[in-house]
This record gives sequence, C-alpha cells and structure tokens, in this order.
Amino acid sequence: MDKWITKLSVGAVLALAAAACTNFNGPTGPLRTESQTVKLGDAKSVDVKLNMGAGELKIDGSAPNLLDAEFSYNVDRAKPHVDYTVSGSQGTLTIEQPSGSGSGGHNVHYSWDLHFSDKVPMSISVEQGAGRTELNLASLSLNSLDVQVGAGESLVDLTGDYKNDVVARIHGGVGKATIKLPRDVGVHVIARGGIGAINAHDLMKQGDAYVNDRYGKSPVTVRVEVEGGVGEINLELGGPPSGV
Repeated sequence: MDKWITKLSVGAVLALAAAACTNFNGPTGPLRTESQTVKLGDAKSVDVKLNMGAGELKIDGSAPNLLDAEFSYNVDRAKPHVDYTVSGSQGTLTIEQPSGSGSGGHNVHYSWDLHFSDKVPMSISVEQGAGRTELNLASLSLNSLDVQVGAGESLVDLTGDYKNDVVARIHGGVGKATIKLPRDVGVHVIARGGIGAINAHDLMKQGDAYVNDRYGKSPVTVRVEVEGGVGEINLELGGPPSGV
C-alpha cells in the first residue's frame, strides 16, 4: 500500500499568497501572546484542519494534550478561532484565522506555534498563504497530510520511524521548500519542477522517480509526488547513513 504522496503545485500557492498579502484591513496594536490547550477526550483519531492567511506556522509533537498552542499576533481581529468536536471516536480540531481579518502588511506579527500529541493517529490539513512554514511531523502518529503553502520558505519533516503506510500531499511552490524523508523506510518521489531547481542528492534516479536504497525492501513506503513552481525544492534523507 502506498505510504506518502506529496505534491507541490503553484496555482493554489499563488492564489493563497495573493489573498494573504492583500487582505490586511486592520490597525496593528501591542503584541499579544496567548496559550491554549485542547484535551483529547474520547477520540481515538483526530482530523486537524489549519487555515492561516499569512504568518509563521510551526508544528511539532510531544505534547501531553491533543494540542498545546501558543498564538502571537498584533491585529485584534486576527485572533485565531479554535474549535474541537468529538463524534463517537472521531475528533475534529479546526484552527483558523478569522475571515477578512487580514494578516499581511507592514509591522504585522502573526504566528502559531502548535504542539500535538504523539499518541493519537491524526490526519492534518494545512492551508497557508504566505510566510514561513515549519512542520516537524516525524514523531506524530500521522495517517495523512494535505498541505497547501504559498509564498515563502517551507520545511516539512517526515523522517519518522513509520510502522504503517501513510498518504501525504503537499501543494506549494513560490519560494524554497525542503522536504526531509526517512532513510530507513522506502521512499519513492516523483518531482516535477517549474522554474526553480530540484535538488535530490541523497536519492537515486529510477526512471522518472527518485528513490532511496530501502525502496522496495521495507514493508512501509513513503510515496511523494512533488510538483514545483517558482523556487527551489530540496529533497533530503534524514539521519546518518546505515552503519554510521
């Protein structure tokens, strides 16, 4: 069964980036930093949906709760909305920037620092217009990933010791994107570049794909499809080579 499918496509990126950078319509004020915790409750798996216009987004694991978050912003109407519901054994966590709040412009600070539990299987969907994205997902129990990123620099770390196949999709492309992949799990990458370069020095070329030496040998495979736009795409294997 396929494990990771990752896409970077430029059309969605440009639309998101344009919207994010032009919708600032509120005055800036003092910087506010607020913390928020969400308990898992009775959920056995969780869908996470994140929607940010422009700013800095960081995700990692090791939280004692489903979510331990810190939000920083200096536009009052841009305070994120956090909603969590559980239906049966399925949880749905939504975090979004309010519609029409705006977060682009001079002197605007907007960041989300999100820490998730490693213990519960989750599917993560991210839409972000412009800014910096740092998704450290290696420790998470990830079922699927769907990311749309816009203009800026993005890092997606998928170097976990995965036990099951997972599907991941990443759409993006204006700026620099770095995708870190596991060394000890089979990796198969289809990369289609736009104007920028595709760097995959840690991987071997096999037809139209890039693969690592565990591809076809490990019980789990990471399948990645990267469609690049305007910018640089770096595909890297995490960790030292075997035997080092």
